[in-house]
Order: sequence, then structure tokens, then C-alpha cells
Amino acid sequence: MSSKSNPLVTLVNAVFQLDKDWVSRVSMAMIVMSLVWGILGIIDALMARIQEMVWGLSQTLVFTSQEYYGGITLHGVRDLFGFAVQLEVAVFIFLSYKLLNFQPRAKWFLNIGFILFNIAFMLMEGPIVAFPTFNDNYFGATGWYYLNPLGIPNYSEYVISPLWFLGYELMDIGVYIYVIWLIYHYYLVSRNMKEKLPIFAVFALMTSLMIAIGWSGETAANTWDILAYFGLVGLDPIANQIAFWILGHSIVYIVWMPAVASMYYLIPLLAGKPLYSDKMGRVAALLYLIFSNNVPIHHLYLVDLPVSVKIMQEVLTYAVVVPSMMTFFNLWATVKGAQFKPNLISVWISISFAGAIAAGVTGIANANISFDSIIHNSMWVPGHFHAMIFWSIVPAGFATLYYMIPMLTGRMWYSTKLGWIHMIGYMIGTAMVVVGFDALGLAGLIRRAEIYPIIPAYVTPEVVASIGAMIADFATLIWLGNLVITLLKGRSANVEGLSVSDTVTTIAMQLGYEGPSLNEISNKLTTAISKIVKIKA
Repeated sequence: MSSKSNPLVTLVNAVFQLDKDWVSRVSMAMIVMSLVWGILGIIDALMARIQEMVWGLSQTLVFTSQEYYGGITLHGVRDLFGFAVQLEVAVFIFLSYKLLNFQPRAKWFLNIGFILFNIAFMLMEGPIVAFPTFNDNYFGATGWYYLNPLGIPNYSEYVISPLWFLGYELMDIGVYIYVIWLIYHYYLVSRNMKEKLPIFAVFALMTSLMIAIGWSGETAANTWDILAYFGLVGLDPIANQIAFWILGHSIVYIVWMPAVASMYYLIPLLAGKPLYSDKMGRVAALLYLIFSNNVPIHHLYLVDLPVSVKIMQEVLTYAVVVPSMMTFFNLWATVKGAQFKPNLISVWISISFAGAIAAGVTGIANANISFDSIIHNSMWVPGHFHAMIFWSIVPAGFATLYYMIPMLTGRMWYSTKLGWIHMIGYMIGTAMVVVGFDALGLAGLIRRAEIYPIIPAYVTPEVVASIGAMIADFATLIWLGNLVITLLKGRSANVEGLSVSDTVTTIAMQLGYEGPSLNEISNKLTTAISKIVKIKA
């Protein structure tokens, strides 16, 4: 049987785009692996949801405690790092390549980074047992590892495999290779460009620098952990936690910046209007870089640190709001008076814009020392950052992938209808998760509570959040199925030779909403309600 007729070869070629240029191939490989880690991370999160829901309904546990806590940790590691960071770097590499038309250099360097980065998550898998003397199948149950010195010999009674820390170290190396490669190519482009970088490229560059700075503390903390693990140096747990949290908060902005970049690029393009203030957008990008890495300690308000340091962190946290307000005003002023044309790209990016405002409000509250002392380490905190992820970061990702996949593959999405079904199911499910988390936090439930008092204030939100997670996950599986079918059977996208902007608008037109208009829906609802009122009367 020839390779052309072999279904497996056809699938591999379609998934990894092996017949395309090198940048397309490496970008697609990064996207595929990010989705792999993302799906595994979703399964991890679902384990935690099931455990907590079943406890509330029957006071039994489905999984062991090691599996539960290991699942929560691996959910964060896989979805924030393996999925989100790798996906955003892939997006920045591919779109920068298309927008700036640079010639890729040091391909071997990026390839090595890709390999090391993805091997890292294999080392951090709980079930791997490479050192029989440790015999610990669930070392992910350390809980991120920022609970230093948990897991380190001579500092903790619970000693785990060093593979956990070595996995982090490989991830750190892979991340730095990713961003060094990208920053180097921006340097090469800047030497030959006479005009200013496009606003999207500015945010890509700022995010790359943000990653390089933000990862420094975590890299230092993890390297310190490895040296302490083998008894080469001593350990100061508080200093180690502070170093780790340089990344612990900047990661929120690192994974959100691609969403902001997408808003700055897509909203003016889809509205058919120039950005209200290009200068304001560039200043906002710089302010994000300056402030995002300076607020890690606001997650450590209850640690015994000087009050002056905590107040400084409170002020700096509020300062991060400034570039966000500049961004929201700039984009609102851009679309004011424009006609909204609903399609899967415009709706997702609109959700990202509105979701960032809604989720950001709950984050501002965390900056206040008094309020934080009440909700610190409660479910309010996961409610805040999951709202930002669910309603801004991921929607912008979907908006980007809806035009980037046809650009990469040359194939149009197989089913627009499945795209709309996914969007509706995803938003309903994630809203239930966020509302449930926030309610639990305000009721005083701490995060990672495997068991909790059986009272309505806890049981009801737990069930709501868990059912919402299942709805959102099922909807996402619909999107994933649509993606796979698209790679195999999608019709030609007919975007060959078009600029990136023309490609986006062409694809957006093909992903339009074909159902009844909002006015028609409103009229039908009004008629139905009036009939119900007459019947009751």
C-alpha cells in the first residue's frame, strides 16, 4: 500500500501539515501539542470537579487524595504552561512570520526548544516512577510546588521524585528558547524596517519580554530547589516562594496578552475602522510590560512580610488597571458607531473584550489587603482567574484559531453550525463554573477543598460548577471534532495569495451567522411572552 493511500499517513500529514513550509510545520506541531496538554489538563480539572460534586451529593470519594491533588496541580501545569504558553508562542511565530515576512533562522534552536518543552511535561507526570526508592506515583500532588519546601529532602517529610523539579527545569529552558528565538527575529526585522511595527507585533514583542522577565523568578526558585534537593545549598522557603510568584502572577498577564493583541488586531479590522489611538495602544503595551511582573507578592499578603511592602504591592496592582482601562477605552472608541456583523470570529473576540472587563473587576478586589484577608486562598480566587481564562483568554484564542487554521492548512472549517453550537454550550458551561466558584468563595470555602461541610451554601455551587464544567467540556469536544474533520475533509479556503487582513475578512464572511436576526428573535420572544400573559389572564 502506498503512503498516499495509507489512512494513518494521511492523518499525520493533515494534522502536522508536513507538506507545508518549516514555519507552518513547527507552528502546527506546537498547536497540536498544546491541544494535547490542554485536553489532558481538562481531564485533570474534571476529576477534581467530579470528586467535589460526588462528596457533596453522597459523602463518598471517587478518587484517592493523591489523585485529586495531583490532578489539580497537573491541570494548572498542563493548561497554563503546556497549552496556553505554547499556543500563544505558536500564534506569535506564525502571524509574525506572515505579517512581517521575515526569513526564519536558527531553525535547529527552535526545534530543540520544542522538544525540551514538551518532554518537560512528561517528566512532571505523576505516574512515572524512575526512582524506586521514592515509590511515589503522585508527586504532582505537591500542589504547584510553591508550597516550598514540600517534597524536598531534609526540609519535608513528604519527599518526591526529583523528576518533578527537573521537568520544571526543562520547561524553563524550552520557554527561554521559544522567546529568545522570537525576540531575535524581531531584532532582525527591526534593522530593515523603516515604518513602525504593527500593533499586533508590538504586543507579541512585549509579551515575549514579559515571559523572559516573568520566568526568571520561577527559574531561580526551581534551580534553587534542585540544588537544595541534592543537598548542595540551603533553602529559605519564604524567599523561594517570593521568587516563584514573580511568575505566579505575571503568568496571568502572559497568557492574557495574546488576547489583548488579538483584540487590537481584529476589532478595528472587523469594524472596518482604524484604531482610535495607535499611540495609546503602544503605551498600554509598554505599561503592561512594566507593571505585570511587579505584583507577585499580592498573593502573599498573609505571609509575614513588612506592611510597607504589602502596601506597595497594592498600589502596583491598581497600577496594572491603567493600561487595561486605556485598552478598553481605545477599542470601545474604535467600534463606536460601527455596524456589527456576527460571525464566529467577531462574536468570539467581542466575548473576549466584554469578558476581560467582567473578570477583571473581580481581580481588582483581590488587590485590596483588607478584602484579600477575607477571600485569600478561598474559591473566590479560582473564580476570578477562571473567569479571565474562560471569558477572555480562551475566546480570543478561538477567534484567532478560526482564521489561523484555514491559513495554516488551506482548508475551510467543516461546519459553521458546529462552531455556533460549541460557542453557546461553552459560554453556558463556563458561566456556571465561574458563578459556582464565586459563590463558594464568598461563602468561605477554601480552594482545593476535597471535602467540606454538607450545607446548601457549599453543595449547590459545587454541583452547579461541576455540571457547568461537563457542559463546557462537551462543547469543546464538538469544536475539537470539527477541527479534526476540517483537517481531513474541509473544503478549500481559497485564501492563497491574500494578505493576512484580507484572509481574515474572507474567512469571517464564510463563518457568518445564518439563523434569525436578533430583532427576529426578540419579536418572537415578545410574541410568545404576550401569549403566555394572555393565557394566564
